[in-house]
Amino acid sequence: MSGAGSAARKPHEIVERALELSRADGCVVIADETSTANLRWAGNALTTNGVTRGRTLTVIATVDGAEGTASGVVSRAAVTAAELEPLVRAAEEAARTSGPAQDAQPLVAGVPASAHFTDSPAETDSAVFASFAPALGESFARAHAAGRELYGFASHAVTSSYLGTSTGLRLRHDQPSGTVELNAKSRDLVRSAWAGRCTRDFADVNPAALDAELAQRLAWAERRVELPAGRYETLLPPTAVADLLIYQLWSSGARNAAEGRTVFSRAGGGTRVGDRLSQLPLTLRSDPHEPGLEAAPFVLAHASGDDSSVFDNGLPLAATDWIRDGELTSLPTSRHSAGLTGLPVAPEVDNLVLRADGADASLEEMVARTERGLLLTCLWYIREVDPATLLLTGLTRDGVYLVENGEVTGAVNNFRFNESPVGLLSRATEAGRTERTLPREWSDWFTRAAMPALRVPDFHMSSVSRGV
Repeated sequence: MSGAGSAARKPHEIVERALELSRADGCVVIADETSTANLRWAGNALTTNGVTRGRTLTVIATVDGAEGTASGVVSRAAVTAAELEPLVRAAEEAARTSGPAQDAQPLVAGVPASAHFTDSPAETDSAVFASFAPALGESFARAHAAGRELYGFASHAVTSSYLGTSTGLRLRHDQPSGTVELNAKSRDLVRSAWAGRCTRDFADVNPAALDAELAQRLAWAERRVELPAGRYETLLPPTAVADLLIYQLWSSGARNAAEGRTVFSRAGGGTRVGDRLSQLPLTLRSDPHEPGLEAAPFVLAHASGDDSSVFDNGLPLAATDWIRDGELTSLPTSRHSAGLTGLPVAPEVDNLVLRADGADASLEEMVARTERGLLLTCLWYIREVDPATLLLTGLTRDGVYLVENGEVTGAVNNFRFNESPVGLLSRATEAGRTERTLPREWSDWFTRAAMPALRVPDFHMSSVSRGV
């Protein structure tokens, strides 16, 4: 927040003042304080670095009427003290001029206040890279000596979210999020390999290990093999599995399923909850307290959707199994859509974990058990083709490798694929050890994931792509 008389205001004070100004029947205020630090590099040299700060204030007003309760939502960045009351009035006007909200519910009450609600926001700065940056510099030197060029970026953000409501909630969550993406290219720029990591604080990111991984892949790519489109036994690494299953989670809302519009709709009506999706003992779950992937333990909704609701702000979140031992057990719901579908209340949590009971094989061990197949690096440009089957299309990128008799023997051309994540789960014959991973396609929106590698006997490469 900037402007005369506003700089000294702490986020919780802004929340309290907005609630005081409210004339609506109900009010929810969310103040998000974010700081970011980043590094970028190209050609084995740092190019830029920086630190930013920002605040976004969201006001949700609810107005009761003869036909029901309406809601109005207004969000603005860098709100000054003079702009606070107009922001509250704008939310109230938006509520008064809109029709009754379909998702209207009583605002959440009775949740104990966060002990640190009145503390200053958590922040990050360039010190988060104190160990990472020197180690990255050493990797630059090794790469240069070996004829590799390293490109990429590292970013760390901390968002402190303050939630206050007219029903007395005073909640806060601090969310650190870090990512690093590293590309290695041969000096002639013909060969390319990618690796990424998610992290909370960069203490667990090893640039030397990343560089060694990429050096191995560039060495594999010294031999080039051209393959046609077709169905191949394929090893999907954790990052590719994450991209596919995150899209599946986003597409699994209970309301659309109950209304017959998705792959999770049951023929004749209702949802497929209770159906077996995989013969493997796979469990797909979200848990706000998952070690290393901790996320907000209560609903923070800045807008309403089919299965999310601003009326649910502050609702406590619990661990939820979406799939348990291969069986579909839950679909995302708000309180409203849970009532429509008859399913339990299960809002989305901002992380996703897939595990196979008893599986502990590394990707390298899975490669060693492969007679002939493909090893992917990552997927890119994923788009939906058919929501009824959740058929997705996309591209492979930065390395597809041929495995023969348990060894990687070269790189092959890239492909366009056509696959459904639900179909892949039903056909997967092996899952490896679960590990934290960075989804490449969705890393701007979803970073907290842990996945195993999956073996699919007939992954559909629908056409050849000439991309790198």
